[in-house]
Amino acid sequence: MSSSPTVLMRLVASAYSVANKAGTIVRKVMAGGDLGVVEKSGANDLQTKADRLVQMSICSSLARKFPKLTIIGEEDLPSEDVDEELLENGQCEEILKKACPQQYTNIKEEELVVWVDPLDGTKEYTEGLLDHVTVLIGIAYGGKAIAGVINQPYYNYEAGADAVLGRTIWGVLGLGAFGFQLKEAPAGKHIITTTRSHSSKLVNDCISAMNPDHVVRVGGAGNKIIQLVEGKASAYVFASPGCKKWDTCAPEAILHAVGGKLTDIHGNFFCYNKDVKHMNSGGVLAALKNHDYYASRVPETVKQALVP
Repeated sequence: MSSSPTVLMRLVASAYSVANKAGTIVRKVMAGGDLGVVEKSGANDLQTKADRLVQMSICSSLARKFPKLTIIGEEDLPSEDVDEELLENGQCEEILKKACPQQYTNIKEEELVVWVDPLDGTKEYTEGLLDHVTVLIGIAYGGKAIAGVINQPYYNYEAGADAVLGRTIWGVLGLGAFGFQLKEAPAGKHIITTTRSHSSKLVNDCISAMNPDHVVRVGGAGNKIIQLVEGKASAYVFASPGCKKWDTCAPEAILHAVGGKLTDIHGNFFCYNKDVKHMNSGGVLAALKNHDYYASRVPETVKQALVP
């Protein structure tokens, strides 16, 4: 008789099912036609009905099953009774069967922090660029991103009416990452993925310094990290303070689980304690391979402008 699953693996298995449910909610809101868009701090910082419903669904579902967790979500929502329809109680059986990495077997529920971005790429969602959109659930322990779940609600949406819409990928440090085909970008090519809607002189100066063969401008941090692990880009470069901890926690865990590296522009790792500031003010630099090369090309002027 195998021992019962650890707290971490139960949480990842729940987060997987919850993320699937979130993808369904995102598609349902879009199909309903009324996105309920609200500007938060400006035209590039939007919130939709999908952001609100998904956050309620994720946070309430996980809090019900794991009451001692710290859960930090992007949206500032009033606490209210959540419709039972939004709650997801399932757990992915395949994940429960996997062995927990030894270093995480004794983690207690109250030691874990979950960072939630209910809809990463909201602006793109409102503009119909649906393949940019992800749902992010990152799990941190001791300030480090150790597990992540990413749902792409519209994965396959251009593949025709018969295609299965949406997928969920997940990873745990020391175990690996699953739900996608790991592939490296073409050797010898510097393909940079960066922001689509938050560009600036600093962002572009930093990219130019990388001598890119090609620059891909897309929405969403989750989407950009998926590009790295699927070989569509060699580095994610964002020399700006726009990104937050809920944008990077899940993607970082998945990237690190397959041997990649995500840091700020200075090469510092992020800390994901519950008391940490939410803004990643030192920018983001990530790569599946050759992170050191990209870090070495960051201009001093960029580093001076971005204080971690």
